[in-house]
Amino acid sequence: MERQSSIRLGALEKLKSFRGMEKQKSFRGIMSLERRSRDSPGKRGDTPLHLAARSGSVAHAQRILADLDRALVAEMAAKQNQDGETPLYVAAEKGHADVVREILKVSDVQMAGIKASNCFDAFHIAAKQGHLEVLKEMLQAFPALAMTTNSVNATALDTAAIQGHVDIVNLLLETDASLARIARNNGKTVLHSAARMGHVEVVRSLLNKDPDIGLRTDKKGQTALHMASKGQNADIVVELLKPDISVVHVEDKQGNRPLHVATRKGNIIIVQTLLSVEGIDVNAVNRSGETAFAIAEKMNNEELVNILKEAGGVIAKEPVHPPNSAKQLKKTVSDIRHDVQSQIKQTRQTKMQVHKIKKRLEKLHIGGLNNAINSNTVVAVLIATVAFAAIFTVPGNFVEDLSQAPPDMSLGQAYVASNPAFIVFLVFDALALFISLAVVVVQTSLIVVEQKAKKRMVFVMNKLMWLACLFISVAFIALTYVVVGRDDWWLAWCTMAIGTVIMLTTLGSMCYCIIAHRLEEKNTRKIRKASASQSRGSWSRSVDSDEEILNSEYKTKMYAL
Repeated sequence: MERQSSIRLGALEKLKSFRGMEKQKSFRGIMSLERRSRDSPGKRGDTPLHLAARSGSVAHAQRILADLDRALVAEMAAKQNQDGETPLYVAAEKGHADVVREILKVSDVQMAGIKASNCFDAFHIAAKQGHLEVLKEMLQAFPALAMTTNSVNATALDTAAIQGHVDIVNLLLETDASLARIARNNGKTVLHSAARMGHVEVVRSLLNKDPDIGLRTDKKGQTALHMASKGQNADIVVELLKPDISVVHVEDKQGNRPLHVATRKGNIIIVQTLLSVEGIDVNAVNRSGETAFAIAEKMNNEELVNILKEAGGVIAKEPVHPPNSAKQLKKTVSDIRHDVQSQIKQTRQTKMQVHKIKKRLEKLHIGGLNNAINSNTVVAVLIATVAFAAIFTVPGNFVEDLSQAPPDMSLGQAYVASNPAFIVFLVFDALALFISLAVVVVQTSLIVVEQKAKKRMVFVMNKLMWLACLFISVAFIALTYVVVGRDDWWLAWCTMAIGTVIMLTTLGSMCYCIIAHRLEEKNTRKIRKASASQSRGSWSRSVDSDEEILNSEYKTKMYAL
């Protein structure tokens, strides 16, 4: 009994130790899984904090940040994925304000201003997407983020204005009204952007904060009114004229006023709105010596011509600004260079199209050759099978019993063996059989890679198949003279006439197609040689001729080998 109880106690202790080992292993497995998920990035190189920010899970983000050491928290918050995005950027882009608040707690202003690969930081991307609550959280934490700029020196205010987010524009103007005066690299302010994009409420908010901004010009000398004149929104023109009506007289570096710009763009509504302004100079002349009326006539816009004519528009008799010969020469050179660049660009595009057509043609040719090879093989096997079987199924059967056979005949000999028609049948049937077998052997043994060699092989095999078809037809006609008998040879003659007409017509048509295709190829080669000789003088002409050649080849629906 004591021995049994000791055995039971030992077994229980082993079982407990085994269960303890299992628990320890499972705990280690869970810890390793958590560590692996913490360290392994996703497809974009996202960390677990990126994933929590992308999904908007505040609890998950809090747990990740709480489990990390203080030294690693900042590193995790500043970690960038393959697109250069931080977790704060991802949360701001998705509009998850609660996650943004948690990440800002462990970030500083430098970490919050880290730019992604698109040169946008978290503040800019939130302004672009229109996430007002996210911007409020970020401004509450770091107000200096409102002054950050991207690669073209555009602020978040400019980004929001382009998208038409008027509530964000108002928030940023309340934060710092001087943001409206920060210009991009090209000299354009946020008012230029809003006016060009046609956002009336944004323009109104900007002018309410800073009425003098309407007179700011960019590097081309254009005001926001010039930009609005390129669009179709007359309300923006009216808003821009309210602070200072003299802006309608501002000229850009080419001497163009907003009326010139609107006329050149063909914007009838904008032209009518500008003409309604009191004191506007309808016949103002730009540096090219053109009035708005002259521009309208040059563009053959009859409706604008009539509108400007009613307002007193005329063509300038003498240019206000006499042309400078040096500037004219510079402009001429610039125009020539622009035309050459446009021609080169168009030629490159044409060349790419020609290359695509050429590849498509080559693909069609290769597909046609492969189909021809497969068809030849199938037909050759079929003819060989028919020719082989025909010799053993001749009419009249064979000698099976020598006692009943005529004299001078051996066992297995065909009764019609001495008939001249049968001899003709035998010769041509054998020719058809062995030619077909030769074609099968060649096409199942040779692998041709080069297209010209493949085309040559198909040509030879095709002609051999013509011969095989011709020989099997002759064998068939010869055998008809045996089958119908001497009294009904007219049936055999009819069969021969029908077969001859059909075969000769078919082969003649194929020969005609081959000759026509060869002549067409010869003409194409001549044209290419001529275009190659002319290409030294004109590259675009040679490309155009190649395109015409390829188009003519592409339009060819069929050809014979």
